Amino acid sequence: MAGQHHEVLIIGGGNAGVSLAARLHRYGVKDVAVVEPADQHYYQPLFSHIAGGRAQASEAVRPEGAVLPRSVAWIRDAAVDIDPHGKTVSLASGGRLGFEHVVVCPGLQLDWDKIPGLGEAVHSPSGASHYEFGLAAKAWTLLSALTAGTAVFTMPAGPIKCGGAAQKPMYLACDYWREQGVLQDIRVIMVQPYPTVFGVAGVDEELNRKVAEYGIELRLDSELVAVDPKAQTALIRNNAAGSTEELRYDVLNAVPPQSAPDWLKATELPARGDAGGFVEVDPQTLRHVRFPAVWSLGDAAATSNSKSGGALRKQTKVLAKNLVAARQGKPLTNKYDGYSVCPFTVSRSTVVFAEFDDQYRPMPTVPKVPTWKESRASWVVDRDIFPQVYWNLILKGRA
Repeated sequence: MAGQHHEVLIIGGGNAGVSLAARLHRYGVKDVAVVEPADQHYYQPLFSHIAGGRAQASEAVRPEGAVLPRSVAWIRDAAVDIDPHGKTVSLASGGRLGFEHVVVCPGLQLDWDKIPGLGEAVHSPSGASHYEFGLAAKAWTLLSALTAGTAVFTMPAGPIKCGGAAQKPMYLACDYWREQGVLQDIRVIMVQPYPTVFGVAGVDEELNRKVAEYGIELRLDSELVAVDPKAQTALIRNNAAGSTEELRYDVLNAVPPQSAPDWLKATELPARGDAGGFVEVDPQTLRHVRFPAVWSLGDAAATSNSKSGGALRKQTKVLAKNLVAARQGKPLTNKYDGYSVCPFTVSRSTVVFAEFDDQYRPMPTVPKVPTWKESRASWVVDRDIFPQVYWNLILKGRA
């Protein structure tokens, strides 16, 4: 691939890369290429439903070639370095690509090894994680088979994909256990690293009500710090008190720490001192603050919002319009407002819909409509409508 050059090169073929490529083509940018080694494309919001027994794994995956716009070049390789000065991207195969503009959106990596024993635990007979496609169905197998004992759900500190998703299978499982008449025989523990159950006014009240309704033991300001998969024990640290607690579990559903890919951390694109390795962009325009030919959005961008598909949908429009303006030498007038969204599946047929800004203040799409209230209508939107919008509109750059 030496000498190959593209007007816009997109690193990553997930939600961000595909939807942006489609939108750029609609805006008249003809030479767009996507660098993506994987041959499968996932709709990650359904992973929680799979782990909670409310979706089949097949609903969340399609061939990458089927979702990429036909007009966009697919480079089936992995990026390993970006030179913002020479405007080149190095590939795992040894090739090199040139670009006029590069958009960096490779997503996050799951850092299983940052918690001793966690990687082994989720692949053991009593552990799983719905943050990995291959383990989501296993989570439901374990949860649905549990009739007595202890189920532990954990969320790590730091930026992760849709932080609220850590809780979703827990509520789905609790509602199932209640239907089966065994909830009273199961100890349910949720380990949450922050001072409240989520952090958005109104949403916290609804989630706390569901936590009490199901009898969940909520460990706030706490983190999973080690797992012994053979003994089936999880070591929990209370960061506020400085104490630790060892829990024996029958089922562990854990969310791993996350960060930008290691190769991206080694480039010049993150800010100095950013251990997470996120691309240093203007959080409103999504253009790099030091390299004008570099852009980023989604999970790998150093924006202040909670990372989610709803945030990404708004970012995609902003970045596409600003990149087109930059090509024409015009000012960047479109601004991302920090919006994010998290639908909490609090039962097997209801959702608490959290919409908020980058300060975790409520930011409803429809003003004065209390979408944070538990609702059957919100379930229909999240479970039935959103997946269709994703496959048929978002990935085609039309939503």
